[in-house]
Amino acid sequence: MYSHDGFCPCCEKAVTFTAAEDWYRDHLICSNCNCLVRERALALVLNELFPNWRTLRIHESSPADRGISKKLRLQAPRYLASHFFPDRKLGEFIGDFRNENLEQQTFFDEIFDLVISLDVMEHVFEPKKVYQEIYRTLRKNGHYIHTFPIRKWQVESTVQRAKLGQNGVVEHLVLPAEYHGNPIDSSGSLVTHDYGYDIAQQIAEWAPFDVRISRFWDHHHGIIGEYSEVIDCRKGQ
Repeated sequence: MYSHDGFCPCCEKAVTFTAAEDWYRDHLICSNCNCLVRERALALVLNELFPNWRTLRIHESSPADRGISKKLRLQAPRYLASHFFPDRKLGEFIGDFRNENLEQQTFFDEIFDLVISLDVMEHVFEPKKVYQEIYRTLRKNGHYIHTFPIRKWQVESTVQRAKLGQNGVVEHLVLPAEYHGNPIDSSGSLVTHDYGYDIAQQIAEWAPFDVRISRFWDHHHGIIGEYSEVIDCRKGQ
């Protein structure tokens, strides 16, 4: 059992962070809002970079109904959330969510100040297209702030685990299939890439972003354990 009193960047309250298991990434929760480590890490970076985020035009891909995603939805009037529903028309709304494939978005150019995603990029088949599309939709000086696991044992090179064949059938490559949770699909999301520590350079080669990666071991904000990185991509002038 881990327990530590601190301050939650998501709910912005004095809280206790507790975990009954040592895989803190999924089990170290806030006593007030139940947010997870990666959500607090992104919220901390967001609050530091954009204390005025409530006034900005924000697109979040694939949000869960908790933590910083819920806070963005409730407090940012120009917030827009999207999920990908492959059997529906791109650009239409399904309930509160716009249907968007990150690899071929229907948004106009340069309309968002911020794009946010939590653990999405490890599930896309063509990350290069996603970064190029996000770059296109961001205004000048806009930021893409996001999380995904970065494998500390992969000093160089990204490993592609799966791809879509010409017939649309998923082909598993060098590693067995792995799935993570999906807020709109109980069968989960296939992991398509394992990213290494060279990913900052790789992103900058895919799209002309300036890339900064923040890594944490921060008891006060409840951000400890594996895969705590927040990746910030800034579109310049």
